[in-house]
Amino acid sequence: MRLGFSTMNTPEDVPPDVLARHLEERGFDSLWIGEHSHIPVSRLTPYPSGGEMPDQYRRMMDPYASLLVAATATTDLLIGTGVALVLERDLLAMAKLVATVDRLSGGRLQFGVGVGWNREELANHRPFPWAQRYRALAEGIAALRTLWNDEESEYHGQYYDFDPVWSLPKPLQRPHPPIWCGTGGKLGTQHAVAWADGWMPMDVALGDVARKVSRFRQVAADAGRNQVPITIVAFGDPTPATLASYRDLGVERVVLGASRAGWDDPSTTLPFLDHYAPLVADLA
Repeated sequence: MRLGFSTMNTPEDVPPDVLARHLEERGFDSLWIGEHSHIPVSRLTPYPSGGEMPDQYRRMMDPYASLLVAATATTDLLIGTGVALVLERDLLAMAKLVATVDRLSGGRLQFGVGVGWNREELANHRPFPWAQRYRALAEGIAALRTLWNDEESEYHGQYYDFDPVWSLPKPLQRPHPPIWCGTGGKLGTQHAVAWADGWMPMDVALGDVARKVSRFRQVAADAGRNQVPITIVAFGDPTPATLASYRDLGVERVVLGASRAGWDDPSTTLPFLDHYAPLVADLA
């Protein structure tokens, strides 16, 4: 099992090129960065984990620019969106952006996608109801695959509709960068099985993860997909025993860093990496 790391990617955090070099030197396999184009000042949507929304969400930099900076500073480190909010970008522009980053990084991009948690944020971008976001994401991924794979690409759906276009260049990875579905719950599991290359849920507690992994594998097997890779986004500061339990569940990768102790203090980042670095070889 491999270890990755996620950062909130604010101007105060360890710069992405410096962070990426430290990750690669310590044997981490990947850097993951999430996305919020903005945060509405007037917000009714509660923060998913409860309590006040951490202030870092207001100050997140663009993930693609930061990931590309990280890639130029490293040789083998994978770079990933954790997660990209596909519904909040123009799809044709996103197809080119992802293809460009994948090419300039030497084919190291991992494309994690999700629907987000902030209703008001999505409403500022798209007019459709919140309840339709999963269906819209599924269409968006189907349209992106067309743009990345077909010489003359076209798509005709409920949420995305365009006649034949040239969308070039194509990504370096063929047929496209791996698409990780970062959604949980029954509906999220169904979508991950239906159209994703891998599943990337967030951990809450090991017992819950074990149940979710078992359910996901059953749904995947019923759909004729028996080998869908799983990446777990760990919440907080998991113990070595917890990480070993993920490994024993057959999880391919664990991404550390989300809501870790001191995640709002950049001075804690390198000590956090040093704490987990010795486990990289143990968990392999």
